[in-house]
Amino acid sequence: MNHAPAQEDKEGQKGTLYVVATPIGNLEDVTLRALKALKEVQLIAAEDTRRTGKLLKTYQIQTPLISLYDQNELKKSNYLISMMKRGMDIAYVSDAGTPGISDPGYILVSQAIANDVQVVPIPGVSAAIAALSVAGLPMDRFAFEGFLPSKMGKRQNFLVSLKEEERTLVFYESPNRLGATLIDLLEIFGDRKIAVFRELTKVHEEILRGFISEVIALLRGRTIKGEVTLIVAGKEKTDSYSYKGDDLIFRIYETLKEESNLSRLDKIKKIAGETGLSRRKIYQEVLKYEKNRPFS
Repeated sequence: MNHAPAQEDKEGQKGTLYVVATPIGNLEDVTLRALKALKEVQLIAAEDTRRTGKLLKTYQIQTPLISLYDQNELKKSNYLISMMKRGMDIAYVSDAGTPGISDPGYILVSQAIANDVQVVPIPGVSAAIAALSVAGLPMDRFAFEGFLPSKMGKRQNFLVSLKEEERTLVFYESPNRLGATLIDLLEIFGDRKIAVFRELTKVHEEILRGFISEVIALLRGRTIKGEVTLIVAGKEKTDSYSYKGDDLIFRIYETLKEESNLSRLDKIKKIAGETGLSRRKIYQEVLKYEKNRPFS
């Protein structure tokens, strides 16, 4: 992409950095103010110039683009700051949503502030807030935790650290790890209410609400695609019950009761595949479960 030439100093005035929120899917979600800013600045720094280019083409905006992403943010931030100190107005946009929210942008904004460059927010869409607004869970107090660790051990330890959190929890997750994460949530948090959002504002948008065990059952056997946001109920203040590993077996086994074509062995194999527990352990617990709580 061609860089826009730096403006000459306007009576010594510095330029402005506009932090612009962009749509997370549906391009009609862009604000009029965002479009005005993107048209009027001299340069747009974008996490992905190809993706941002589609938005600009849709609205016939011809402002030059430059890339700024995780790996080059420090270097490019220095360059952009120098341009703004010479009077250039620049907008920064991430792939989608509000910059800096689990996206690049922090370094650029912090350096702009350190160099007395004015930073102006152009608010708009955020996947976390959009999901929270329709999750049906308390939103007066919430904790945004971004993407969960990709490694199972680190993810489980991180969730354990949040087990006593009473605020509604907001996570982003990869579709490839969604199943494993839901199992971890059930085992560590217990069967709390949850809302799972996939492909928010896009053509194939999907929202699943219910208890964690119910959502696990709904997603069983499916291949999940698209970006995922999770809204999880916080711990109830009066809830002193702590789930054990055996409860996880019971919960999954119970969700399989409607699959009448599955034998007990088939169900045990499925549970083993989802939990990583030994079939012998699962078999012993299933026998105990059926003895004490037979299915109707």
